[in-house]
Amino acid sequence: MKFLVLSDIHGSAESLEKALASFENKVDSIILLGDYLNHGPRNPLPQGWDTKRTAELLNERKEKLICVRGNCDSEVDEMMLAFPCLNAYSTIALPTTKGIRRIFLHHGHLYDRTKLSSWLPKGSIVLSGHTHVTLMEEENGLFYFNPGSISLPKCEEGKTCGILEVETESGKWKTENGKIKIGLYSIEGKLIREMAVIP
Repeated sequence: MKFLVLSDIHGSAESLEKALASFENKVDSIILLGDYLNHGPRNPLPQGWDTKRTAELLNERKEKLICVRGNCDSEVDEMMLAFPCLNAYSTIALPTTKGIRRIFLHHGHLYDRTKLSSWLPKGSIVLSGHTHVTLMEEENGLFYFNPGSISLPKCEEGKTCGILEVETESGKWKTENGKIKIGLYSIEGKLIREMAVIP
């Protein structure tokens, strides 16, 4: 199973369309890590800023979305969106032969690594955005991935997103022996780097 991981759209319909054109037909579901429509008071307007079109693009895909709230998201934004997007965090549980592998989703502005380490079992994957800076690393048994921003990057990789790939076998999750892979991509589809998540 493959998840497209997007964060910090900030109303850029142009960037969202590029990312969807590159990856939508290759994934089963889309994880959104917050900051959907508004650019926030600290950011400039992103290229291709069109909140109505951004909302339309997301609403057309509402059955495929797994979402959390960003620091720029509000009740007004949810009025434009046809799916729930104001939860501070969400989790995905992957059943394996060794128990549950957890994927924890949050925007990144509320929970620090100390809190997450006390909450989550070793081997959990933590997906977050917020900083607009890409990150891919393991620390104290947790795997951290930030796909950056598809519209307002603050890192040298430019506009980026991610693919989280979990191998399945006969309809069952297969996460033993490093069968979870995370890739960082440009929104045009170019692989920048990847990481295998070891059980």
